[in-house]
Amino acid sequence: MTPNEGSNLTALVNVGRSVARYFERIGITRIEQLVDQDPMELYERMSAAYGERLDPCLLDTVMSAVDQAEGKPARPWWHYTPDRKRLLARPPH
Repeated sequence: MTPNEGSNLTALVNVGRSVARYFERIGITRIEQLVDQDPMELYERMSAAYGERLDPCLLDTVMSAVDQAEGKPARPWWHYTPDRKRLLARPPH
């Protein structure tokens, strides 16, 4: 399968080909696979797959993609920035 072949992720508002590749690297190729996923866990898996901490703004996009997959309104990725900053500021448990 070539990159993005069989993938419908780019139908999501904030997901272009490059973001779709992050998802595909962890085995997510379809919108319906995002339902009930934890955006932080997806972001951590993406970072692990690339062997480095990825840009935190990617987490904003992941949060947006999961919400949209679950039927919530499509919002720009920057709508999620305050939530991401609060999430990342929490001490690990």
